[in-house]
Amino acid sequence: MQLIAMNLGPLKPDPQHLVAAAVLFGSVFFLVRRILPRLDRVLEIRAGILEEITGGATAELRTEAERVRDKREELLAEARHDAALVRQRAREEGAALIAAAREDGVRERDGLVASGQARIETERASAEAELRGQVSELASELASRIVGEPIPATTGSGR
Repeated sequence: MQLIAMNLGPLKPDPQHLVAAAVLFGSVFFLVRRILPRLDRVLEIRAGILEEITGGATAELRTEAERVRDKREELLAEARHDAALVRQRAREEGAALIAAAREDGVRERDGLVASGQARIETERASAEAELRGQVSELASELASRIVGEPIPATTGSGR
C-alpha cells in the first residue's frame, strides 16, 4: 500500500512504521496527560511551603542571623581598632625606649670622653712636670755631645 505516490527515497515512510509511531505517541501523550496534573499539584504545594518558610520562621531566623552578623562585624571592628591602638602605643613606647637608650648611650659616651680627656690631661701634666725637672740635665747632656766637653747641669727654673 502506497501513501505517497511519488518517490521520496529514504524519506518515504512505511505504513507499518507510521502506525507504530502513532500508537507510541498516543500512549506517551495519555501517560504525560495523566501525570502532569499531579506534578502541578506537587509544585503548587512546594511553592506554598516555600512561601510559608520565607514569610514565617525563616524570615525571623534570617533577621536574627543578620543581627548576629552585624554584632559580630561591630565587635570585629572594635577589636581591630583596639589592636591598632595597642600597636600604636607599642610603637610609641618602643620609640621612647630607643630615645632613652640613645640618651643613656650619649651620656655614657660623653662621660667616657670627659674622663679620658681628664686622664690624658693629668698624664700630660705629670709628663710635662717630669720632663721640666729633667730639662736641664737633658740640655746639658745634649750640649756636651755637641760641644764635646762635659757641661754641668744647672738646677733652677731655667726660664
